[in-house]
Amino acid sequence: MGQKVQPIGFRTGITRPWLSTWYAPKDSFGEMLVEDYHLREYIDRKFNRQPPFAAISRVEIARTRNEVKVTLYTARPGMVIGPRGAEIDKLREELETLINRKVTINVIEIKEASLDARLVAEAIAEQIKKRASFRRVMKQQCEQAIQAGAKGVKITCSGRLGGAELARSETQKTGSIPMQTLDADVDYAAATAFTTYGAVGIKVWIYRGKFGEQIDPESVSKMGHRRARRMARKSNVAGGSDKTVALQTQSESSVSGSSEKS
Repeated sequence: MGQKVQPIGFRTGITRPWLSTWYAPKDSFGEMLVEDYHLREYIDRKFNRQPPFAAISRVEIARTRNEVKVTLYTARPGMVIGPRGAEIDKLREELETLINRKVTINVIEIKEASLDARLVAEAIAEQIKKRASFRRVMKQQCEQAIQAGAKGVKITCSGRLGGAELARSETQKTGSIPMQTLDADVDYAAATAFTTYGAVGIKVWIYRGKFGEQIDPESVSKMGHRRARRMARKSNVAGGSDKTVALQTQSESSVSGSSEKS
């Protein structure tokens, strides 16, 4: 039997930080754990399950003696903050009412959504709900992740794919996914698409390189621009050499013509 564990739990506490950072005595540990669950569920329901879709990938919670610090990682920070911070102030009040503690909220932007497994899985789920071809959607997401700088992508969809009578699984994989290498930054997420013919499960693995050596999305775009400029320069040089050759042939032909006349 295969002994499989998801990459996030496998690396948490070794090369990945904990999503909840706090300490509590035995009598209040359960209460705080339930509070964390309710905070994450409320934020997910508010921003990811109804418009405006803010594409929140993960929520980190840190506690001190008197307050709870919530950090939101999102691809659309403007949707969370709102005009002049109105939405984030409203969210803070709602969370304080929910857990009856003082809450501070930080918002961090995800620069490249194609390198985040949670956002990729949710994007595939949304398109499958709209009856898009699951094979085409999986292929597009794999290509976008590789173009964004990922070293490997693996996507698995399971269920009544395409509305078929028999449930099955289909996988698309590009590049390498080192599952047993703790030093490898492998992001993982699962999402569910609730369609009219049943639930379709989506799992996404994205290998972004070793910890501390990941490619910055901005540098990837700069590399793309540099490569384009380099190719344009080469084509201009080639075009210039062709022009010089053509001028030489014209001059030679004119010289030969004048000599024949003489």
